[in-house]
Amino acid sequence: MPEPVRLGLALPQFGRFAGAWALVTVAREAEAEGFDSLWVGDRLMTPLAPKDRYPGGDGTIPPAHRTFLDPFAVMATAAAVTTRIRLGSSALNANWYAPALLARSLATIDQLSGGRLDVGLGLGWSSEEYAAVGASWQGRAARLDATLDALETIWRDDPVVLTGEQWTIPPSHIFPKPAQLPRPPVYLAGFAPPALDRIGRRADGWLAASMPISVLTGMWKIVKEAAERKGRDPDALRIVMRANPIIVDSPADAALPRSGTVRQIADHLSAAAESGVHEIFLDLQHTAQGPRHLLDLAGELRQASGL
Repeated sequence: MPEPVRLGLALPQFGRFAGAWALVTVAREAEAEGFDSLWVGDRLMTPLAPKDRYPGGDGTIPPAHRTFLDPFAVMATAAAVTTRIRLGSSALNANWYAPALLARSLATIDQLSGGRLDVGLGLGWSSEEYAAVGASWQGRAARLDATLDALETIWRDDPVVLTGEQWTIPPSHIFPKPAQLPRPPVYLAGFAPPALDRIGRRADGWLAASMPISVLTGMWKIVKEAAERKGRDPDALRIVMRANPIIVDSPADAALPRSGTVRQIADHLSAAAESGVHEIFLDLQHTAQGPRHLLDLAGELRQASGL
């Protein structure tokens, strides 16, 4: 039998939800109510006149993203107030962080949570955020591959040795190692063919977004074909899909899963599950009025979708 589809929530992190009370309330209640996972995102700033188009909607950066809590601190806090529910990132902008620091932060969270971390990494979309952290926008795909290599080495080896163009580590002890050995699951985001190919070649799964099912399955086919070419088992890979809908009272265009009634969004979630998605998490921070409303909406969507 196929495994049941897992259902998670995005942790309170931005806009009106960017505070300790909302974060702790949702983390604890989500675990108590039987959700499977909690997820964070990664945003740094909102340029007043952005050079790059925000991916999704009309291309405008959501005003709520002007306040965005640090993802590592949010995951660590959630780890401290829960015991069972898994913690994930969708997605950390991998190239903003030196691999040795990224490896240490993620291994620490995995240890503090008792081995409950799912590592999700991506490239990001804002060249201005790259400039703000001193990371090169050019060559970012090659840097992501090098970061993945470095994380594998740092988490696996003792002593650790890295010699390369970007980072050098002399023979050194680097601890802690992750609680999950040899490493936590690593998921990658992306929608362009090279990104999908990378997922198939070297990740444990794909961080997808809510989109028309035919588009989703077409992209997943590219991932699985890349895995087969690499000699990997494509059926061992997983899809984790983010859904960040705006809930409305009157039916919206059913072809646009970004907005709709509870029934419409639930139907889309059900269709995604039937198409092969392994895990769905709901980011309701753009539509809920507060933590209790967020949890209530999540419960309605879970019941209506049958997940």
